[in-house]
Amino acid sequence: MAITPISEPSSPAAAPGAAPWHARHAVWQLGFRPFYLLAALFAAVSIPLWLASYAGLLQGGLHVGLGWHMHEMVFGFALAVIVGFLYTAGRNWTGLPTPHGAPLMALAGLWLAGRMAMLCLTGPLAPMAALVDWLFLPLATYPLYRVLRRSGNTRNLFLVGLLALLALANGLYHAAALGWLSLSLFLPVQAAILIIVLIESVIGARVIPMFTRNGAPGSTPVASPKRALMAAACMALASIAWLAGAPAWATAPLALAAGAMSLANLLAWQPRRTLRVPLLWILHLSYAWIGIGFALLALASWQLLPASAAFHALTVGSMAGLIIGMMTRTTLGHTGRPLKAGRAEAGMYWLVQLGALARLLAAVGPTPSVLPSLWAAGLCWSLAFALYVLVYAPYLWRARVDGREG
Repeated sequence: MAITPISEPSSPAAAPGAAPWHARHAVWQLGFRPFYLLAALFAAVSIPLWLASYAGLLQGGLHVGLGWHMHEMVFGFALAVIVGFLYTAGRNWTGLPTPHGAPLMALAGLWLAGRMAMLCLTGPLAPMAALVDWLFLPLATYPLYRVLRRSGNTRNLFLVGLLALLALANGLYHAAALGWLSLSLFLPVQAAILIIVLIESVIGARVIPMFTRNGAPGSTPVASPKRALMAAACMALASIAWLAGAPAWATAPLALAAGAMSLANLLAWQPRRTLRVPLLWILHLSYAWIGIGFALLALASWQLLPASAAFHALTVGSMAGLIIGMMTRTTLGHTGRPLKAGRAEAGMYWLVQLGALARLLAAVGPTPSVLPSLWAAGLCWSLAFALYVLVYAPYLWRARVDGREG
C-alpha cells in the first residue's frame, strides 16, 4: 500500500538481547515489523500451494480451493500489510502509541491463527475458522480508531470506515461460504479489492508526488486534491455499479472515467523523472495499474474480457506492486537505514511486475498458454516475496541501527 512518510520520536530502544517471545523484543516494537514479515512469508508459500492444488498435485486434508485462494490473498495477505502500515503511520499522524509489545504479539498471533484455521478447519469446524479469521480485523481496527479519535485526527478517520467495510465484506464471504447466505463468493472478495484500491488511490495521491519531489532531482510533480477527489469518486461509483450488477452502459463509462482520472493524476506526478530511482518508479508503475485495471473492468462489463483480467491487474499489478514498494521503503526508513534501493529491491519490483503481466496473459491469452502463464506468474510472485524475506527479515527482526524506538 502507498503510505505517508513515517518518522519516529527519539526514545529508548528495545531491550538488547530480548528473546523473540518477549514483549520487548525489537520485532514487537512497531506494527510494520511482525505484519510485514508474516505477510511476506505467507505470500511466498501460499501461491505455490494454490497452484499445486489447481494442477491436482496437492494431496492431504488442506482446504485449498479457489475460495481459499481469493480470500487469503485479500483478507489474509493484503490486510496484514495494511494493518502493519496503519499502525506505523498512525503513530506518526497522532504522536500516540499504536499496539506494540504484548498487544501486538496477540494480534499477530490471531492473524496467524486465522491463516491456519482457514487452511485446516473444514466441515463442522468451518464456523470456528470463520470466526477466528473474522475477529482479526475488528480487533485490529479498534486501537487505530482510538488513537485517531484521541488525537483529533479526523482527516484519517475515513480509513476506519473503510476497514469496517472490509470487515463487513469478510463477514459476507464467510456467510456465503458456510451456506448461510445465497451470495457468490466472488462478490465480497471483489468488493474488498475495490475498497483496498480506493485506499491506494487516496493515500497514493497524497504521498507519491511528495516522494517524487524529494527523491527525483529536477522533478516538479503537481498534486491536485480536486483531481484526486474526482478520481476517487469515479472509482467509488464504478465499484458500486459493478458490484450492484448495473448494465454495461452505466458501469463501463464510470470505470473508464475512473481509469482516465487515475492516469491523469499519475502523469501530473512526472513518472518519467523516476526511471533511475527504483523506490519511486515502482510506486508510479504500480499506480498506473489502477488505471489499467479500471479500463479492463470497463471491457469486462461489456463482456469483451473476463473479469479476472481486471481484478488481477488491480491485485497483482497495483496492490502487490504498491505493497512491495512500500514494504521496502518503510522497512528501510523505520529501521534507520538510508532510503536507497539496491539490486535486491529492483529484483523484487521487476518480479512483481512481470508476474502481473504473466497473470494478465493467463486471463486473456489462448488456452494453451493459461497454465504456463499461471506458473510463471506464481514463480515471479513467490520469488519476489521470498527475496523480501531473505533480505529484510534481519532488518525487521533486529533493533533500529540508530538506536531509536520503532
